[in-house]
Amino acid sequence: MSLDLHADPVDLTAALVDVFSVSGAEAEIATAVQDALRAQAPHLEVVRNGDAVLARTNLGRGSRVVLAGHLDTVPENGNFPSRREGSGDEEILHGLGTVDMKGGDAVFLHLAATLREPKHDVTFVFYDNEEVEAVKNGLGRIERELPEWLAGDLAIVGEPSNGVIEAGCQGTMRVELRLSGKRAHTARAWMGENAIHALAEPLRRLAEYSPRIVDIDGLTYREGLQATSISGGVAGNVVPDAAVLTVNHRFAPDRDAAAAERHLREVFDGFELSVVDMSPGALPGLSAPAAAELVAAAGGRAAAKLGWTDVARFAARGMPAVNFGPGNPTLAHTKQENVRTAEIRQVTEVLRKFLG
Repeated sequence: MSLDLHADPVDLTAALVDVFSVSGAEAEIATAVQDALRAQAPHLEVVRNGDAVLARTNLGRGSRVVLAGHLDTVPENGNFPSRREGSGDEEILHGLGTVDMKGGDAVFLHLAATLREPKHDVTFVFYDNEEVEAVKNGLGRIERELPEWLAGDLAIVGEPSNGVIEAGCQGTMRVELRLSGKRAHTARAWMGENAIHALAEPLRRLAEYSPRIVDIDGLTYREGLQATSISGGVAGNVVPDAAVLTVNHRFAPDRDAAAAERHLREVFDGFELSVVDMSPGALPGLSAPAAAELVAAAGGRAAAKLGWTDVARFAARGMPAVNFGPGNPTLAHTKQENVRTAEIRQVTEVLRKFLG
């Protein structure tokens, strides 16, 4: 199939949505993107890395902006292919990936073809396997094999943000608390120690926990600490001798991983705690010149990102990074996934003004 990168970004979004590209099956869409860029954007250097496609200008500008978007989607749920509803400013585009994040990809591809002389050098990164486990994420592979392609003064990840710049992101940490006891027959329960009952104290601490609200660069980040699962039990007539409580901590980006872990060990002092996985947050970095220029182009509005996205990968490289894309993130991964077409055009024009 072929993509028209000079078409209305809304039409381009629909074309991208109509290419099946569930994580692990991105070969077709990556080839379509690669072929379109090579044919319609001869001013760009284009390379292929697995099922990721990278393109960039080499104009010798004083700064470089990285625009990154993933090509994959979650599995379809009766919402493939795309369909349209309404007209004008009320038009809605429905379908798998309209929000997460074929709309953002379409904006970036359209700009790649139509901005021949941007005032910043621009790198475009269209990558694979974002919607699955982190070890498969195409950005990680690119960072290992082609790290120079991720370098810049600002990264913009096209994740859905309701067309508002969402700066930085929260960190996330998952821990397990292991409680032990002593088995016994439930008919003689006094002879045992119930490990599940022992969860009462950490659960009490969670219920009484007051999360921080942190202001960074004028943006408000709300932390969270929530029990997400409990496991334990042997049989219907056995006092359990082991139980595990899983807790997820979302922490503001002024804390690094070590500080977040120290905090959790303080909260659950006296209990055995182990870190299962962790992804650091990203500071907003809105004082950086390129980031401030982008915010100005968007009318001076910015908000904190409540959640984790790949902006953290760029922040770890010392770059300010923001999420900016069309679509309501609460619709991502749902059967009702849809995007206002006016928002796709709005994001396109803000970035065109910024990149100019």
